[in-house]
Amino acid sequence: MDMTNPMNQGNKILTNEEYKELWTRLGPIQVKMIEEGRIGSLRTLKVYQVDSFTTEKFKGNPAGVVLNADGLSDQEMQHIARELNNSETAFIISPDGNDHEIKIRFFTPKTEVPVCGHATIAAHYIRAIEYKLNSSTVFQKIGIGILPVEIIKERTDYSIVMTQGRIEFYPPIDPEERAKIVHALDLKEDDIDQRCPIQIVSTGHSKVMVGINKYSKLNDLSPDLLALTKISKTINCNGFFVFTTDSEQKEILTHGRMFAPAIGVNEDPVTGNAHGPLGAYLIKHSLVKHNGSVFTFKGEQGYAIGRSGLVNVIVNLDEGEPRQVKIGGRAVV
Repeated sequence: MDMTNPMNQGNKILTNEEYKELWTRLGPIQVKMIEEGRIGSLRTLKVYQVDSFTTEKFKGNPAGVVLNADGLSDQEMQHIARELNNSETAFIISPDGNDHEIKIRFFTPKTEVPVCGHATIAAHYIRAIEYKLNSSTVFQKIGIGILPVEIIKERTDYSIVMTQGRIEFYPPIDPEERAKIVHALDLKEDDIDQRCPIQIVSTGHSKVMVGINKYSKLNDLSPDLLALTKISKTINCNGFFVFTTDSEQKEILTHGRMFAPAIGVNEDPVTGNAHGPLGAYLIKHSLVKHNGSVFTFKGEQGYAIGRSGLVNVIVNLDEGEPRQVKIGGRAVV
């Protein structure tokens, strides 16, 4: 009897009732992947669909979360991420050392990435509700190192705050590539906020920061995704974050959109790993007022594609310079 493929029990053909039972026990995603020979093991995976940076279903940024990913191969994780077809899926794995409590790997439908903001929020939100956690700090090992995540219990729900990686500012993009980026994003030079150099900034997963003048223009963008993919290869950066401080809502400082077609994400609804660098960027270029020690703001993203969400950003400063960034938010299953 072939136990590696439950669709083939020796020469036995499963009845409709047996198939339905298998579907219920394993879930439609795993059954489909076993049928197609993409996962060979008969086991139950706990797979969640989570909307991050929102408390409203079908808003914010959807992420897949596999709670019990121990033993999955790289190929199996990639297949699952492709099947779920979110911008990222988080795979929670047991620790491999004493300096962290969990390990998480992140996959887009095309490739593994070192860190992902909204999938981190989703993964820790699932752990919190599954294990009924109290407020605490969890150390996670991810592609950029070991970093703390704060679990904040709020009555019957949770909010999650993740510390991002080391802040890095790259030189402004050279004029030739800058012109290509502006054109590929469906922008003109007059649209660019002249206070904002177009440059790559990273807190673990780099983004090109592109500041523009008008919120109305932000929602009208129709970028050339093929051109952005080619530019990504040249500048070695996959994400383009277009933002504006033109906001009519007092509680929201920025609005943004993020395009990363080179890694299979034509447009990401709400990007934690863009808002972290944005916070550092706003301080670095004196675009906001602050008290010299900490700066906080809310950034909105996703409205243009019907998935608006809010990211809480905290920038800790040292002598007026950005030194550490945290991002946080809520989630819903």
